[in-house]
Amino acid sequence: MRNALNALYKAATVLAAFCLVTIALLVTLQVMGRLLDGARSLAGLDPWGLLIPSLAEIAGFFLVGASFLALAGTLRQGDHIRVSILLQTVSPAIGRVLNIWCLAVAFGLASFFSWHAVALVLDSYRFNEVSFGIIPVPLMYPQAVMTLGLIVLAIALLDDLVTALRGKAPSFETVVRDDPIEGSE
Repeated sequence: MRNALNALYKAATVLAAFCLVTIALLVTLQVMGRLLDGARSLAGLDPWGLLIPSLAEIAGFFLVGASFLALAGTLRQGDHIRVSILLQTVSPAIGRVLNIWCLAVAFGLASFFSWHAVALVLDSYRFNEVSFGIIPVPLMYPQAVMTLGLIVLAIALLDDLVTALRGKAPSFETVVRDDPIEGSE
């Protein structure tokens, strides 16, 4: 089970990276097209009008995908922003209880958002909603990617909650940092 969960978190993180690379490639192609059109104009030729229709909108969809798909992986790596001032001032037993409480609340919220995100995707599918850009993108696709990221986050939070309830440290507390800048606390 541990290997399957780790593979799920890794796959979501890889998909998030794919979204970011896709944004970079699309923007690079758009810039190259503009440069080529500008060079043609400077040479006295008519520009070809090279552009990627709805680039801002499509890049926004990929950015949402990258953001949500990376949530579980960054949680497991301890890269989410946590306010640990309170945890440093209380006893380890109280700190453990606070961690469990936070994980339970976060799991509840992630589950709530996941449930409603699934409903949003189903509504978009049912009513055939599309984006308003030049290219009418069915909204269920970017919404489904966002929903997948939320579901994987809820699974990761439940995974850490069960680990904490068993008396072990959650994943974000056991990460070994070898980054010389962020590794020392």
